[in-house]
Amino acid sequence: MDDKVYKLEQGAGQPARGFVRVRGAREHNLKNVDVNIPRDALVVFTGVSGSGKSSLAFGTLYAEAQRRYLESVSPYARRLFHQMAVPEVDEVEGLPPAVALQQQRGSPTTRSSVGSVTTLSNLIRMLYSRAGDYPKSQPLLYAESFSPNSAEGACPKCHGLGRVYDVTERSMVPDDTLTIRERAVAAWPTAWHGQNLRDILTTLGYDIDKPWRELPKKARNWILFTDEQPTVPVYAGYDLKEVQRALRRKEEPSYQGTFTGARRYVMETFANTSSAMMKKRVAQFMLSTECSVCHGKRLKPEALSVKFAGIDIADMARVPLKQLATLMQPYGDGRAGHQKAHPEKAIVVQRIAQDLSARLGVLLDLGLGYLTLERSTPTLSPGELQRLRLATQVRSNLFGVVYVLDEPSAGLHPSDTEALLRALDRLKTAGNSLFVVEHELDVVRHADWIVDVGPDAGRHGGEVLYSGPIDGLKSVERSRTAKYLFGQAVPPQQKERTPQGWLKLSGVTRNNLRAIDVAFPLGVLTTVTGVSGSGKSSLVSQFLVEALSLHFGQSHAPDDDDEDALERAPVETSIGNIAEGLDRLKRLVVVDQKPIGRTPRSNLATYTGLFDDVRKLYAQTNEARRRRFDTGRFSFNLPKGRCPTCQGEGFVCVELLFLPSVYAPCPECQGARYNRETLQIKLKGKSIADVLGMTVDEAHAFFVENAKIARSLDVIRQVGLGYIRLGQPATELSGGEAQRVKLATELQRAQRSGSIYILDEPTTGLHPFDVEKLIVQLDGLVEAGSTVIVVEHDMSVVAASDWVIDIGPGGGDEGGQVVAAGPSAEVARHKSSRTASYLARALEEYRSGR
Repeated sequence: MDDKVYKLEQGAGQPARGFVRVRGAREHNLKNVDVNIPRDALVVFTGVSGSGKSSLAFGTLYAEAQRRYLESVSPYARRLFHQMAVPEVDEVEGLPPAVALQQQRGSPTTRSSVGSVTTLSNLIRMLYSRAGDYPKSQPLLYAESFSPNSAEGACPKCHGLGRVYDVTERSMVPDDTLTIRERAVAAWPTAWHGQNLRDILTTLGYDIDKPWRELPKKARNWILFTDEQPTVPVYAGYDLKEVQRALRRKEEPSYQGTFTGARRYVMETFANTSSAMMKKRVAQFMLSTECSVCHGKRLKPEALSVKFAGIDIADMARVPLKQLATLMQPYGDGRAGHQKAHPEKAIVVQRIAQDLSARLGVLLDLGLGYLTLERSTPTLSPGELQRLRLATQVRSNLFGVVYVLDEPSAGLHPSDTEALLRALDRLKTAGNSLFVVEHELDVVRHADWIVDVGPDAGRHGGEVLYSGPIDGLKSVERSRTAKYLFGQAVPPQQKERTPQGWLKLSGVTRNNLRAIDVAFPLGVLTTVTGVSGSGKSSLVSQFLVEALSLHFGQSHAPDDDDEDALERAPVETSIGNIAEGLDRLKRLVVVDQKPIGRTPRSNLATYTGLFDDVRKLYAQTNEARRRRFDTGRFSFNLPKGRCPTCQGEGFVCVELLFLPSVYAPCPECQGARYNRETLQIKLKGKSIADVLGMTVDEAHAFFVENAKIARSLDVIRQVGLGYIRLGQPATELSGGEAQRVKLATELQRAQRSGSIYILDEPTTGLHPFDVEKLIVQLDGLVEAGSTVIVVEHDMSVVAASDWVIDIGPGGGDEGGQVVAAGPSAEVARHKSSRTASYLARALEEYRSGR
């Protein structure tokens, strides 16, 4: 660390009272770090992706603050908290209580909404309960009666979902030319259970070898919709005549079987199964329709009969927050208070409206005025969700707290970043400290203090290169951040490209898009940008992806991993068509930020396919051949090679009676995942478990002589993931890292012209140094004859694009239009574009860098 900075922090050889003092931090790749960090300041932790900044901010400082808090509560209460490991650090002094606002996807249930996350729904319910206009003779309702998530408020027919779910003959029998034996009833279970039901039908006298459409209507209805569950003798493998003969002769049956109709099986499985896979399977046979009682409003008629400002509470939840603030303003000022005949009611209205207006003001300042209270959290981006939680903290009036934030600018247009900085300043002015992990240079420039970690990723990082005021970073030569912060970076060279044709969309209407026409150039790199909520993702990640998927016959359900997919109302306004250009395209590749696996067994090595080649190498060693070990022996998912104690997981669950269960390394394999015999096979002195423990950079050096494996690893390094371990569980990867793993997997394939690549905010979690690497890779795809379309806010990517489409001008109802389209320099001069001024600055920096 710089000596001058160190003296500034310590004063006369003693730690300053206003500093958090960290000594000997060794979490993950941190190299015994010592650092002093000021309190009551905006401190930004920066450095390249994987450098160790999150290990310091979250893995050390926040983890230590949480550990201390948990130690202050009783062992019984501790069971209610998520177990957190003790951070690897010698000493942390002067650390106040901490609150973490991390990047995370929305809640897994659609019942969680903008209103519930911000607690605004509670205020609205109280407003309707205490100050709503009730029909004559209707008794007063409690606030809970206005919640669709409570028994008091939920519509009795749809149970507060707004939609009802059922099945039809068509949904359960998609191909009526098949026979029952040929599995015409697709909704029935597969494997033995389905065969059992078919055999039972034979006993009951149904011909399972006749095409479904030829069966009598009465028979079809009974098979699908009956609630009867007769138990009958089953003669496995017999056809109808053989069963009838066996019954006449009173032969001994194979067993007694109980019938279940297809509808009953689907509905009971969906309601009761604990298996996500089973639930997802039966859900595909169900249809959702709007509830006929509440008409999608989710509440009992009594609650919907109460009005405020002339509308019911469900309609109030559908009003954009910006309009809601306007609606509440006169009530908060007392100008629209209830008539003098009801002074008590007027006071209630004014108090609640004032609180609502203050909370809404913070949300509007953070650029979220386009959202509605009913918007479900799974539909929000990580950045939107984090800003909602940040707004709640701004209104919490806490004092003396450390807020640890993880890339709060993620998903933000530069104009929205300015609003974010105002919110952070309000928290700081209230007497709090802000420790922010961030790559966005505008946020870094706004900091009072910078902690730069690096110089590179993984084992090449983990050092604090600088800790101090921003200007001092300029002289730190090893810093990757300084070069971009002070305009010293040289951008990658690019060719000027012209479109090779056009993909033209006509009359696109979806969400806030209203019958717009858009033309995407083919054979170049196009960036679609615009303020948050303007309609970029609706246009590209939703409409365009779905339209192209339909054309190519590819399956792409945007939320196919969501167990609550049925609870989402279908998009009713998605219209439009591709008018031109489809004949120039041969293949669609969507590179999104969904996880590459749901369990720790999935990892980078298995997802990219390079582990198959690694296992083959081990199976080809002389010792493996002598022992007759095949490639399956080196899979931790198969019994013959994996550790029998942990089943290849590498860890075991330890029960601690009244304390929470914890996971510890497997005592048999010590976390290696394999059994002893498998680990005895070595390649250049390393076992298969040693390879999984290597970073991509280390593995590249190890396999440099194997051209195929080395090439795969090199591509992963080129997208900035050289610091990730091959066996690092997929569940530990961020959305941005998962997206780059997918991109690397695609880049390994032989490039074919005519492909179209669609990426949604691929710079999420990337340092400017890594963004440059990403741009080079995207350029490589274009040079190979592909079309690349990127939804992005990072102005360096926009500046490097061949074509820019700016959607806006605002968010929500104020957006949804093509504001400007053309080369980046042309869009930068567009007067009505909110992107223009930021793009012009980025282009200037780009030119000066060259």
